[in-house]
Amino acid sequence: MIDTVQDFAEKLNAWGKSKTPFVFLVDYRIQNPVAWKLAEVDSQELQFHFQGFSNQDISSKEEPVSDFYFYKNPVSFEVYRDKFEHVLKNLKAGNSFLTNLSIETPINTNLSLQEIYRNSDARFRVWYRDEFVCFSPEIFVRVKGNQISSFPMKGTIDASLPNAEKTILSDHKEAAEHATIVDLIRNDLSMVAEKVWVEKYRYIDQIETHDKALLQVSSEVAGILPDDFDGKFGDLLLKLLPAGSVTGAPKPSTLKIIEEAEGYERGFYTGVMGYFDGENFESAVMIRFIENKNGSLVFKSGGGITALSDAKSEYQEIIDKVYLPFSHVPHIVY
Repeated sequence: MIDTVQDFAEKLNAWGKSKTPFVFLVDYRIQNPVAWKLAEVDSQELQFHFQGFSNQDISSKEEPVSDFYFYKNPVSFEVYRDKFEHVLKNLKAGNSFLTNLSIETPINTNLSLQEIYRNSDARFRVWYRDEFVCFSPEIFVRVKGNQISSFPMKGTIDASLPNAEKTILSDHKEAAEHATIVDLIRNDLSMVAEKVWVEKYRYIDQIETHDKALLQVSSEVAGILPDDFDGKFGDLLLKLLPAGSVTGAPKPSTLKIIEEAEGYERGFYTGVMGYFDGENFESAVMIRFIENKNGSLVFKSGGGITALSDAKSEYQEIIDKVYLPFSHVPHIVY
């Protein structure tokens, strides 16, 4: 059942205060959030696996799929370039310092959304009513005790390229983009925390896909929640959303640029999903996202654009992000 924003916030505040375990999904525009007490989750509607916290039996291993196909049908570079140029024009005009531009890529596969969900190897994965599946590598915020942490992810490169790690870490554009998003997350956390600091800056994670490995650059930003926080997770989310890593800076003007450039509804893509187990709260940004649109599948992906960005490189990055996170694949039919 979709909640109003106020009902959603009040639910999470009450459940957090009473230490009642719950799970939740919030869409990008924060218009259709939904939350369930853990004990009331219907697995015919929602299936999730959040770093070991799940409503499925995680002790039994799924039999890996075989003989599957997965085709990407990306928009032309010319179509992407028009969107990119609109963003770049606004960046040069000073309306934004960083804008996350995303597109829809039609895909064809003989796998169902549930099969993709069950075989995905990702920190956070969810299947929702056969409307979408998401397999995200990016933590949004984590709350343990009185400490809140966020893990913005910015910067992707094909791990097979020569000196890939050194290349991504020494790239001036990537460094500037990452610095901007870390600064934005620091500012966001300062709205809910009394002390904020950068715990870890620009570290590398490797992500396995069905056809290649990718390197992703992340940072960790942390803060201390006030003494009167008292489990108000609903209020916390409404203050922090939409996520800075998938919007940009400054947020208000950048959100307008995104709407003008993209020309489609993100829906739950780039929203947030997560859980509270009665003690710890953890959430993830809903990236790496496949949606069922009237029987056809689209993969939504994006990347951060700065004034130093190159259209062809950004276009390739969003295509590289269209993948299945299967780390052990016996056979693929192309």
